[in-house]
Amino acid sequence: QVQLVESGGGLVQAGGSLRLSCAASGRTWWIYGVGWFRQAPGKEREFVVAISWSGGSTSYSDSVKGRFTISKDNVKNTVYLQMNSLKPEDTAVYSCAARTSLGPMTRGYDYWGQGTQVTVSS
Repeated sequence: QVQLVESGGGLVQAGGSLRLSCAASGRTWWIYGVGWFRQAPGKEREFVVAISWSGGSTSYSDSVKGRFTISKDNVKNTVYLQMNSLKPEDTAVYSCAARTSLGPMTRGYDYWGQGTQVTVSS
């Protein structure tokens, strides 16, 4: 099994920054990649960004490209999401997920964290 724990959410004003963390534990050698997803009230969950477990490949949604940066600490088995120039429409519960099989970086995730709330005020 793989366990994922997110941290770093909170309340920030528009234009501000936050950094989310996703710490992976357990059978981390199963992991092919980690992604961040978000779900706003009344909306479907959407893909935000993903990184391969080696850290060599990334994929960003158009809505966050240029503002968000994903990175990975290979020693700590932790994936970070640096979010800059935040907008009110970025408000959502952000969840990280791990993928244990090859495939598109935007889907196919098996393990999920509990989620962390990000609220951007205008």
